[in-house]
Amino acid sequence: MDGTALWITGLPGSGKSTIADSLKEIHPDFIVLRMDDVRKIITPDPSYSDSEREIVYRSLVFIAKMLTDLGHNVIIDATGNMRKWRELARSLIPEYIEVYLKCPVDLCRDREKLRRETRGAPRDIYQKGERGWPVPGISAPYEEPLEPEIVVDTGSTAVKDAVAVINDFLIRKLPRS
Repeated sequence: MDGTALWITGLPGSGKSTIADSLKEIHPDFIVLRMDDVRKIITPDPSYSDSEREIVYRSLVFIAKMLTDLGHNVIIDATGNMRKWRELARSLIPEYIEVYLKCPVDLCRDREKLRRETRGAPRDIYQKGERGWPVPGISAPYEEPLEPEIVVDTGSTAVKDAVAVINDFLIRKLPRS
């Protein structure tokens, strides 16, 4: 039986990692694939160029597909700023769920400034975006999902409530053991 892949997408600072960690506590069998961890292996000195992002995101999708093919449930914790990467995952992974964490860029920027733990993400990403780094929502595009299974406005929804919405969906979707 194929596993399920849950891609949590949204701008940097929208709450992806926090929500992924909370879901992992509820569903310890899920494997969390963090883009920042994958990037460290594939591109240890990242340039964040378009061609590098293509390689890194396609690799992330391949890993998620392999794990789900083996029956593992996966949480993809990655901005996935281009719709084509999320659509690639949808086309390759039969049990795919897209969660869009919608959050105003100004709030994401404020949250990022206050982060104590980045879970491997680069620090001061929005400041770097203002200096020319390709940062989704600032100096690089972020293509919002067209038809995500779940949309949570993390600008106005508490983490525990966002996790409850996603978990309720998962409970209805995942096969009972």
